[in-house]
Amino acid sequence: MALDLFAGIPVSDFAAALAWYERLLGSPPAFFPHDAEAVWELAEHRYVYIVQRPAQAGNAMHTVFVENLDTLVAQIADRGLESTKRETYTEGVRKITYRDPDGNEFGFGGAPL
Repeated sequence: MALDLFAGIPVSDFAAALAWYERLLGSPPAFFPHDAEAVWELAEHRYVYIVQRPAQAGNAMHTVFVENLDTLVAQIADRGLESTKRETYTEGVRKITYRDPDGNEFGFGGAPL
């Protein structure tokens, strides 16, 4: 079964969120479906997007697992963002969480050290 993923994040201020997610994800969006939506391709056929929807803003929660969590977190810090939460679960899996200006949660997870 082929699988495509589009994970949406509602935001109240599109311009502010666009700048923040460019810093978090390290690149401009792959495309803009319209003037209040931006889409990043995280991996082949796996996308995350922001869309201006003030009434729903602040309630999204996403976690993306990456191969080298420490490298990614350092790169994000170099772009001026700091995590809001760091967790290590009993099996050693780690999760680093960031919150956008609306409070949406975007986390990165990684295997134990």
